[in-house]
Amino acid sequence: MSVLLELSDIEVRYGAIRALKGVSLEVGEGEIVTLLGANGAGKTTTLRTISGLLRPVTGSVRFDGQDLRDVPAHRIVDLGLGHVPEGRRIFPRMSVLENLRMGAYLRRGDLRGELDRVYALFPVLSERGKQDGGTLSGGEQQMLAIGRALMSRPRMLLLDEPSMGLAPLFVSKIFEIVREIRSQGTTVLLVEQNAAQALRLADRGYVLETGQIVMADAAAALLRDDRVRAAYLGEGAA
Repeated sequence: MSVLLELSDIEVRYGAIRALKGVSLEVGEGEIVTLLGANGAGKTTTLRTISGLLRPVTGSVRFDGQDLRDVPAHRIVDLGLGHVPEGRRIFPRMSVLENLRMGAYLRRGDLRGELDRVYALFPVLSERGKQDGGTLSGGEQQMLAIGRALMSRPRMLLLDEPSMGLAPLFVSKIFEIVREIRSQGTTVLLVEQNAAQALRLADRGYVLETGQIVMADAAAALLRDDRVRAAYLGEGAA
C-alpha cells in the first residue's frame, strides 16, 4: 500500500498558542483513517492545514509525494484533495445543483459523469436539484456538502464531523456512504466525535490530545483499548 498523505512534525500556531505540536501521521491509498480527540484537541486544525487553509510554522505536508507548503488551497483541490468542513458550509441561497457545480469549479467540460455519481450516492439530491440548499434538512445538507466535494473527483476526501447534529437514521446513512465512497476508490481521512462508529468504519486511527498524537494503531485495536474506551466511548476500563 502506497502512502498518499504524509504529515511530518507539523506545528501550527494561532498567535502565541501552539495548536499543533509536532503532529506526524500518514494515510495509505485506499484507506479510511480516523482522527479522534476531544473538542479543541486540534482535529479541525489538522484538516485545515492539509487543505491549505492554514500554514504550518514547521514540518511538511506531502500529498502523493508533493510538498504542499507553498501550494494555494484551490490548487490543492485540483491535485485531488477534497475537504468537507465542519458545519457543512453549503451556499444556502443557491440551488442544490448550483452548490454541486461549485464543487467542480476547477473542472472543464461536461459534468454529467460527476453529477451521476453524486446522484447515485444521494438520490434525494437529484429530486431536489432546483431547491435552495438552505431549505434542506440537516442530513440532506450534509449529503450536499459531501456531494459538492466529490464533484472535483478527489483521490482523497477530508471529512470533518459528518455526523454532527444529525438524527440517528441520517448518521447511519452517512457512515454507509463513507464506506461506499471508499469502495469506489477514494481514500478518506475522517474526523468524528462518534468514536465507536468511526473506529468500526476505519482501518486505522490516531488520537490527538492538546495538539499532539498520543496513540496510533489499527482501528480494531483502538476500539479494544481501555484508555480509548474510557475517554471516547463512555466505558469504564475492564
